[in-house]
Amino acid sequence: MVHITSIVALLAASTAVSASHHFERIRHHVPVQMRAKAETTKSTPDKSTSDNSTSTTGSFVHPGVFVSAPQLAFVKEQVDAKKEPWASAFKSMMGDNLMSLSRDPSPKSSVDCGSRSQNPSNGCTNEREDAMAAYGMALAFSLTGESKYAEKSADYMDAWAKTIKKHTASNAPLQTGWSAASWARAGELIKHTYKKWDSTSFENMLKEVYLPNLKNGDDRTGNWDLVMLESAIGISVFLDDKETYDSAMSKYKGRVPAYVYLKSDGKTPKAAPGSPQARKRGSSSITGFWFNQKDYESDGIAQETCRDFVHTGYGLASISHVAETSLIQGENLYETEIGDRLKAGVEFHSKFQLGADKPSWLCPGDGLTLNLEAVTEPAYNAFSTQGGASMPNTKKLIEKFRDQNSRGNALFVAWETLTHAANPSNFGGAGNSTLTASSDDTDVAAADNSSAAPSSTSRVRRRCAPSATASA
Repeated sequence: MVHITSIVALLAASTAVSASHHFERIRHHVPVQMRAKAETTKSTPDKSTSDNSTSTTGSFVHPGVFVSAPQLAFVKEQVDAKKEPWASAFKSMMGDNLMSLSRDPSPKSSVDCGSRSQNPSNGCTNEREDAMAAYGMALAFSLTGESKYAEKSADYMDAWAKTIKKHTASNAPLQTGWSAASWARAGELIKHTYKKWDSTSFENMLKEVYLPNLKNGDDRTGNWDLVMLESAIGISVFLDDKETYDSAMSKYKGRVPAYVYLKSDGKTPKAAPGSPQARKRGSSSITGFWFNQKDYESDGIAQETCRDFVHTGYGLASISHVAETSLIQGENLYETEIGDRLKAGVEFHSKFQLGADKPSWLCPGDGLTLNLEAVTEPAYNAFSTQGGASMPNTKKLIEKFRDQNSRGNALFVAWETLTHAANPSNFGGAGNSTLTASSDDTDVAAADNSSAAPSSTSRVRRRCAPSATASA
């Protein structure tokens, strides 16, 4: 196998083939850049390799948690050519305090986090930031090829693997989910790109300390459930654990319709299977769970909209993260009801974050707490840049976030402009956008192709060669 720089040529060649074929609905196929490799490589991980090319083990494509090898090949090409917004996003990431090579891990044997990560707060920030730093270092290694970043990422993972034994207190499930989301991405990249790392201790940590707390989700509120299932899915890919992956994905597919409302649901939102709202079967139970929202007159309102937009953003972020992992693994959730809800939710909340007047039926008696963070890049890329749908509010909000060089948040969202802005790789390499040929910021800002877009309800179609038969 070859280093990521050699994948760029493969990516370009794949694009020419895949762009001419456009299936109406694609599922259960390995993405086109990965297909040739997937058909010939089904084995245990090869510890002797140190590259970023694609492989499969058992049921999974690797690397395959949120970001893929073709994705990173595309990003490297843009960064090396100093194209925007990737060059600025890469510079911002490398200048982040988490990316200092002199920064040391701060592992704890017990991470104890109460409500709002306070009372107690022992190791909560340390764990989240070290996990995010490990992921950032893994990205830096993928994009530069410099082993010092891989070694630093491994240092973070090994330090925690040797130390942590448990999570305690009321926020333990959420804390575990936030940290594990970044741990899974970091481990997946380093395990399949850096031959010198022995991942055994880290694998055991995820299997014994994290996964048991995550795999069943949590019904207390939607963003908890979603990030815990996101992390369980990521860990399952890393561990090649198909049974847990399928179980967590099934729960995720039940939660998303209970998190983002569509008018086709009827007068009230759906309840997640097995949840307290499903068991009580009353509208009052739904109203309370949706923070006293009673009338539903628009697609896209979310279970936590009337709580605040920051928690809603957590939920939307996890929905998009799982959709990205699923796409890499061969199932295009953007082409399903999950995609319809994600697109509606992102555009709905972007509109109000930009200052649109609140209608009287929305969160009656209360104002909107407008604190949506930079969580919209993957969805915008999937639906607008690649799918061609018009998302004017999301577009404007993304432009603001890009101008601010926003990392994302301090929890589990990081550097998504770098990894997902106008990135066609997991969609067959072509997309509807010409952004990849331009270094001009105005071209990037115009990525929604609204003049040629299909209707706003159009879904994302992955471009695949008709001869593809490999299953994820």
